[in-house]
Amino acid sequence: MEEVRAGVDNVDHELLALLATRFGYMRAAARIKPERGQVRDEARKAAVIAAAVAEAEARGIPSQVIARMWDLLVEGSIGYELAEWDRLRRKA
Repeated sequence: MEEVRAGVDNVDHELLALLATRFGYMRAAARIKPERGQVRDEARKAAVIAAAVAEAEARGIPSQVIARMWDLLVEGSIGYELAEWDRLRRKA
């Protein structure tokens, strides 16, 4: 059991590293987008979640769980990007 838990811990560490990279892209997007209203894109959100669900199904993992996780991930990313957009414009 210790080996399994160590494996899970390692995967969690890798996931957090990937999320840090993803949030780096959110910072880049906040710099690039000229209008705050461009941050939220419902069509893009739906496409990202649909792609994650499709990949989950292809990999045999629970797609309903992935749909909920990705909805939280995308909403959190949007919130982060909005905060970053505001922060960058306050500096200027």
